Amino acid sequence: MTKERIEFIDEKPEKKSPKKTTIREFVDGRVLTSDAITSQIPFFVLVALLAILYIANRYHAEKLVRQATRLENQVRELRAEAISSAAELTDSSKRSALINLIGRKGLDLKESVVPPRKIIADEK
Repeated sequence: MTKERIEFIDEKPEKKSPKKTTIREFVDGRVLTSDAITSQIPFFVLVALLAILYIANRYHAEKLVRQATRLENQVRELRAEAISSAAELTDSSKRSALINLIGRKGLDLKESVVPPRKIIADEK
């Protein structure tokens, strides 16, 4: 009886060693056509889209800040104008200011010395 020797050989698929990229492949553009890069194209598109949205959001926020600053300045100016107009109206409606204005205009008006009377209407 002969004994045959049986050897089992595990066949493992050969692992591809990572290929080193050279400068020439970068210049030629062969790096961009490799399977590793082309499978990631949707991810690169998503990253580019997010970057564009981020930049647009930043510009919009800066525009809103500039607009808010401009509106705050307008509010300050209008508030100062309202205060000055109110003070001017208060000064011009004083009794002494009215008497001086009537005198300067040369109007023949005199101050009433009789107090006003209350008019009472009969209810029917």
